[in-house]
Amino acid sequence: MLDQIAYAIPFLLPGLLVTIEVSLITVAVSSVIGVVLGVGLVYGPAWLRWPIRGFSDIIRGIPILVLLFFVYYGLPLTGLNLQSFAAAVLGLTIFKVAQVIEYVRGAIESVPRGQMDAAKAIGLPFHERLAYVIAPQAVRRFLPPWLNGVTDAVKGSALISLLGVGDLLFGIQKVVGRTYDPLALYCFGALLYFVMNYALSIASRALERRFSYIRE
Repeated sequence: MLDQIAYAIPFLLPGLLVTIEVSLITVAVSSVIGVVLGVGLVYGPAWLRWPIRGFSDIIRGIPILVLLFFVYYGLPLTGLNLQSFAAAVLGLTIFKVAQVIEYVRGAIESVPRGQMDAAKAIGLPFHERLAYVIAPQAVRRFLPPWLNGVTDAVKGSALISLLGVGDLLFGIQKVVGRTYDPLALYCFGALLYFVMNYALSIASRALERRFSYIRE
């Protein structure tokens, strides 16, 4: 078993880097877009809230694999041809944006409305009320589900191998095809995914403790 793993490591490292790259891009882009749309969902006018609400509900109701296949195989029918890597990142990002929107909405709505009213009463403009009053309180509620979503992004990235992206799982499958020893290699792959997600879990607990300390 150890010999098979030692043989596989040089082939798996490039795939591991691809998995990390896809996960980082997905989390970074979806966080920025999701926060903006989440704020729009809570404070925007009706003509803005309804499309965001519909987007979030529809996308979260679609399996990630179906969304990935739609982006990769469906968009070319409209004339938009994407490489497998770009299609994988786009599909995962769209799904994560819908989730982040809900994280932001829940975090903001958990802050008592009186906080916003009080800030408005003392003459703070909207952007200052949001930045100095709502955001510091909402971020404490936002972090736990968002950090769980980060680990979900890493696990969800395993699906991109079905688009031909050379990620970690794709590398494992290629080595299995050469060695015919799936048990050892899939166990090793599971260990690598566990290590990545466990590291994220440790980071999330550290962040939660830090914000809990600040709150106290």
